[in-house]
Amino acid sequence: MDWTKQARHDFQNMPAEGSDLIMSARAELITAEDPYFRGIDADASLPHWMTVRPLASTSPGGAHIVDLAGGRGWLIYTFMRHHADPQIVVTEAFWA
Repeated sequence: MDWTKQARHDFQNMPAEGSDLIMSARAELITAEDPYFRGIDADASLPHWMTVRPLASTSPGGAHIVDLAGGRGWLIYTFMRHHADPQIVVTEAFWA
């Protein structure tokens, strides 16, 4: 998983409660067969504090958002499927 400079900075400066949940969400994303969790109930196996959805419903293959702890925080990311090296890029990390 890669991070934009701003997302990395925001992550590094958030409280431990937020960064711990983001690291747990990161583990779920990088081990998922499909990090976009497409399909009906595709994200049913995720922890109760984490939901994944497209950032824009008109772009299901675009950026996605991981809502954390009922909206207290989130990650916005894109996924690029490459045969040898799939890549997830976090463009925004937030914790309130």
